[in-house]
Amino acid sequence: MAKFVEMDESNTLKDQMESQVTGPVILINKFNVKSDEVEQFLKVWEEDATKFKDQSGFISAQLHKGIGKSTVFINYAVWESLKHFKNAVDKVMGPDPQSRLNNYPKSLVVSPHLFKKVSVPGICGD
Repeated sequence: MAKFVEMDESNTLKDQMESQVTGPVILINKFNVKSDEVEQFLKVWEEDATKFKDQSGFISAQLHKGIGKSTVFINYAVWESLKHFKNAVDKVMGPDPQSRLNNYPKSLVVSPHLFKKVSVPGICGD
């Protein structure tokens, strides 16, 4: 069964979902999967991504794969707001998100976390 691992144990995804933030949020989701299960992972991820894409507040998403023989993937998704993201999760994942994870390969380890853009003068803008 796919395994859920917090990216930041001191501030869990559940904690983040209860935050009071305004403006766009970024979901970064790290996926580790065994090489012989990559095709299955990509198939199920595409199904889920298509459902999320159809939700209100979705701005964009991009899946990245580690180079070389890496089987690490990163999803970078932008949402209009935390509220939009939470509503989308409720609609797509339902009341038991673990049941949806059961469609993914058994080797999958998934680590989602929410972020806000940071402005650093002269390097990265707001």
